[in-house]
Amino acid sequence: MTDQDAWAIQKTIMQTEFPFIILKSLQFALFRTYGIPTISTLLLKTSQFSDSATSFKRYADTGTLIGEFMAFDPSSERAQTAIARTKFLHKGYRASGKILEADMLYTLSLFAIEPIRFVRLYEWREMTEMERCAIGTYWKSLGDALGISYDVLPSGKSGFQDGIHWLEEIGAWSQQYEAQHMKPHPRNKEIADKTIDVLVYNLPGFMKPLGEYFVSYLMDERLRNAMMMKPPPAFFSLTFASIFKLRQLYLRYLALPRPNCMRLDVFAEKPNKHGRNWVLIYEGAPFYVQPTIWNRWGPVAWFKWALGQPLPGDDGDKYYPHGYYTPDLGPKYFEGKGRKELEAIQETLRQERTGQCPFP
Repeated sequence: MTDQDAWAIQKTIMQTEFPFIILKSLQFALFRTYGIPTISTLLLKTSQFSDSATSFKRYADTGTLIGEFMAFDPSSERAQTAIARTKFLHKGYRASGKILEADMLYTLSLFAIEPIRFVRLYEWREMTEMERCAIGTYWKSLGDALGISYDVLPSGKSGFQDGIHWLEEIGAWSQQYEAQHMKPHPRNKEIADKTIDVLVYNLPGFMKPLGEYFVSYLMDERLRNAMMMKPPPAFFSLTFASIFKLRQLYLRYLALPRPNCMRLDVFAEKPNKHGRNWVLIYEGAPFYVQPTIWNRWGPVAWFKWALGQPLPGDDGDKYYPHGYYTPDLGPKYFEGKGRKELEAIQETLRQERTGQCPFP
């Protein structure tokens, strides 16, 4: 299976097969990394989660970068620019040892493992072997592009047979890494609280505790302990489990296949007149969303207005209503920086990341 094949299969899974659960699993994969004290400590030190003014933008920027290289094919300019920007943002921290290489590998593993796990637990069917192979192939290739080493895996030096083989080994390693390093820590809880504020942002005030119960319900015991959170009351756990079960039965026996016109598109296909790109859907603050009549006066806009939340185009340029420029995504102090490094990384990717099979 080539990287191009894997990307196409994964995109179908995301857009038409399991769009809701896949999106939540990717958000939860990022959230799960905050259960590792070395990761949560660094994020708090860089001030990106120390207050809501920066946490909402960081959440939007991280999701946009990840979404850009997942939504567009591996050899495209947009995907390669997003990968190059991601690599640049981590470069200094990795070189100084502030970001551990093991933490990079662990984070990568979650983006491959969590979607498969979430689909198995909450969707109307499990992923097929081909779909799992595609996910393993795609994320192994992405790890190569980001310069992440697999030497700690049993076949890291000799090479992997295929996406399933890579997935099995990185999954087993990830579980061992969690058992050793996912421990309770006040910084884990602090960053978890900030992130949950983003996740329940769209709920009315009286429903936010219910949203927090739901986030806790999705956690396993190890992660919940690391975040120093309590499990939801038994009544709410039963309610959530029943809702997921009813959803499974409905999708399995009553729902028609999702037509292409109802696929999940998160990003505009082409740049706008400003040379930037717009986000089509958002959950937190309206970063990078076009202030159209529909986005400012449609049903969702009225709901957000009733909650006292900002709409696309509010507060001048605060939420970047002209869209995002991928080479500027990331913390404010990185805007406009790293252009030469970015171009050098992109040139390497153009030569090496051409959609080929990532295995010997």
